[in-house]
Amino acid sequence: MPRIRAATIEEHHEMVWADLTEAVRRLLLDRDYDSITMGHIATEAGLARNTLYNYAADKRTLVLELARRASRPLAEQVSAIAARSSEPAAERVREIVEVILSGSTNPAMRLMLLPNSSPMVTDLPDGRDNPFTALVTEVEKVVADGVAGGEFRGVDDVRLTVELLSGAMRAGCERISRDPAALAATVQAARQITLATLTSPAAGQSHRAS
Repeated sequence: MPRIRAATIEEHHEMVWADLTEAVRRLLLDRDYDSITMGHIATEAGLARNTLYNYAADKRTLVLELARRASRPLAEQVSAIAARSSEPAAERVREIVEVILSGSTNPAMRLMLLPNSSPMVTDLPDGRDNPFTALVTEVEKVVADGVAGGEFRGVDDVRLTVELLSGAMRAGCERISRDPAALAATVQAARQITLATLTSPAAGQSHRAS
């Protein structure tokens, strides 16, 4: 039986999960996702392969956990901003744009944006099991608030609108991933594009500045 490294079993499991996701992160810096095997991960984490299989049946499970850990602080920040319903929706959107784009400087988040990351991202599940779904849901709430309050133009499909805007945000994240010094300029441009898309002509006059 493997030696327990912490005071409790729960703490031990958390330490092992942290080691495993960090091992995946390090491997992804040097290898294409498709070339990484469970053997590579076990070796990098300093675990026997049979111990690794006690935690994860396959590489996809480990990538999902890496994504969960990377997205959790970001989701918490966005959720806190979205909950400030007494504030104008446009101001909350401006702040959310900055938080999400700044999150792309996180080393684990940047892995999702590497040129060879497409298979890894495709491996993430759809729907509620995708760790990034919570982010989209919170943004949808803010957009819906803005539409209901007359701050944003009426849209037939809030979810589709947010999904389309998410494409622009991903492009911004990819740019920052390549060039972290571009953060400020990218945040400014993304705010302008997002608010120009969402605001009604009358409301837009007061939100042209970034």
